[in-house]
Amino acid sequence: MESSELLVNVEKTAVWLRKVAAGFRPVTAIIAGSGLGNSLPRLEDKISISYKDIPGFPSTTVKGHAGELVFGRMAGKDVVMMRGRFHYYEGRPLNFIAFPIRVLGALGVKNLVLTAAVGSLKPAIRPGDIVILRDHLNLMGANPLMGNYHEAFGAMFPDMCEPYDKALRKEAVKLARSLKLRASEGVYTAVTGPSYETPAEVKMYRLLGGDVAGMSVVPETIAARQLKLRVCGVCWISNFTSGISKSTLTHEEVLELGEKVSVKMRALLEGLLKSKAI
Repeated sequence: MESSELLVNVEKTAVWLRKVAAGFRPVTAIIAGSGLGNSLPRLEDKISISYKDIPGFPSTTVKGHAGELVFGRMAGKDVVMMRGRFHYYEGRPLNFIAFPIRVLGALGVKNLVLTAAVGSLKPAIRPGDIVILRDHLNLMGANPLMGNYHEAFGAMFPDMCEPYDKALRKEAVKLARSLKLRASEGVYTAVTGPSYETPAEVKMYRLLGGDVAGMSVVPETIAARQLKLRVCGVCWISNFTSGISKSTLTHEEVLELGEKVSVKMRALLEGLLKSKAI
């Protein structure tokens, strides 16, 4: 797709959403990951729009992703939340992952809070813990900005010295600990999936400096930083990665633990939305 055509599609989707969600001008967006559908903050004046009705948005294919865009308000602030995301492993081009982020930017979003279920690469980081991202390793083998540059999206070579906003992550850690959640800052290792990591891969990721591993977040972060959005990555540990724990993992178990974590995650997200950091 030509870059000019891509820009037209982004603007077309943004215009459609402004009409359907008239009156909302969200400054903050939240993307809810696997098992965190019930982490939706208790917003006022909510409007829910199915992805299948939004121009340019395909339906989600992953269990645990509701596939809807929710507009609402909290503490006098307009918010939009993606309940479900798109993944490279679903067979979508990696540069497509930038599309919804660019739509959010076109809507006026300045802050992006990314949540995700991740695997721990270290015994000290346990299932149920919260890891606030301070950096990442992109091991997906590609970049979401490849082949779709337009100056309207920002610099062709965006700076990534601080992918995750320092003020937002400090506030998130403070809120998580106030909710009695074990929380720390860490580095996200992004892989393609959909298979889980082998023990040898886990050892490699740890040697490279990774703390957690997952199959999303990083493409969204890169696209957001090109737009100069402030990004906060809030991950919950769903499992130990291969070789750390002897037990096997199923996606159903991830969803079950996510239901338990969602209540406190919702309180954390509400705290962020009410804070002076946003």
